[in-house]
Amino acid sequence: MFYQWYELSHAAIMPWRAAADAMRLAYQNPFNPLSHTTMGRAVAAGFEVFERSTRRYAKPEFGFTETKINSGPVAVTEEIVWSRPFCDLRHFKRDLPEGAHAGPKILVVAPMSGHHATLLRGTVEALLPKADVYITDWVDARRVPVVEGAFNLDDFIDYTIEMLQLLGPDVHVMAVCQPAVPVLAAVALMEEDGDQHAPASMTLMGGPIDTRRTPTAVNDLAMEHPIDWFYDNVIMPVPWPHEGFMREVYPGFLQLSGFMSMNLDKHMSAQKDFFFHLVQNDGEPAEKHREFYDEYLAVMDLTAEFYLQTVETVFIRQALPKGEMTHRGRPVRPEAIRDVALLTIEGENDDISGVGQTQAAHDLCTGIPEDMRHHYLQPKVGHYGVFNGSRYRAEIAPRILDFMRTHDTRDGRKRTPGKRKTTSET
Repeated sequence: MFYQWYELSHAAIMPWRAAADAMRLAYQNPFNPLSHTTMGRAVAAGFEVFERSTRRYAKPEFGFTETKINSGPVAVTEEIVWSRPFCDLRHFKRDLPEGAHAGPKILVVAPMSGHHATLLRGTVEALLPKADVYITDWVDARRVPVVEGAFNLDDFIDYTIEMLQLLGPDVHVMAVCQPAVPVLAAVALMEEDGDQHAPASMTLMGGPIDTRRTPTAVNDLAMEHPIDWFYDNVIMPVPWPHEGFMREVYPGFLQLSGFMSMNLDKHMSAQKDFFFHLVQNDGEPAEKHREFYDEYLAVMDLTAEFYLQTVETVFIRQALPKGEMTHRGRPVRPEAIRDVALLTIEGENDDISGVGQTQAAHDLCTGIPEDMRHHYLQPKVGHYGVFNGSRYRAEIAPRILDFMRTHDTRDGRKRTPGKRKTTSET
């Protein structure tokens, strides 16, 4: 019933939120003399903080209309090129001049961990000038009718393989946070099968490959409870009138509550600073606050089977580094990867995936030659800074693009003779 009470509380507070928004507009109206006073701005700021604190945040848009390349700005068109009940594959098609080099083709696998793929807007924006970018746009589970069936970690791996096969052997796959494990598993399965469409390179960023290394609070929570505890305490049916009515899910608002509680003092300070920026009529930092929290507070539900299988496989059993992970009963063998270059990236202050957890992929992928692998630890960034922000744009994204260009199959890199099958053979 907790999910139902959460929905009811939002419905009950809607009139108060509407009234607060109306009062905010009244106190911001330039024809209101109080709007030009400190008291008037303080009242308006208080109403805005209340309205934003009680709002349900809708899924944001990516909003890319253009990007800049060496020759100047070019238009960007967003299109869905592949779709399944739980995921859309979006392509940011650039209107490049004739003869312009498209750069590496990148499949960005966004995390399915409570936030929408738009959380990686900054990630994509930094890549667009130099690359042809696709991204997995996972669908909110409460929007998927029960008749569409289940979706678990095995399905996530299947979706990843399908998208890699669609995009071809010259694609570079990039997993941000949670998908590091299923993406590594998908690539391992494709390599073992000799699939001609296995990617040219694999970039894993801040992912929980081996959570035994530098455990964080997230890891400790998983280890403290058996899987039945998670089912009994955080799995709930979707309430009416959502399309996924009666589907069992891990609600996004629970995940958000957990993340925010880890840094509650920072979020409270951010709200306080936002209030004072509004009172001081300091528009730029106030707008940055709005942009960040419009994204951060927009959450999505995960299917119960995906959440529980991920928690058990990745965080409780650490099945991948122990050599015990399976995909539909078949062992996942990272050592089978030989022709896919590997780049791992971590943040020095990451409190979600601790230092060393992503680097562990190198110990598992023993078949990859040394000249096709690299690890990078970014100083002075936390989890979010691994894939967003100024240091990502200035120091991480250029390294990713350089690594991909170095190992791009379109530049003539040789595959292991006789290893990969053609499409007709698979």
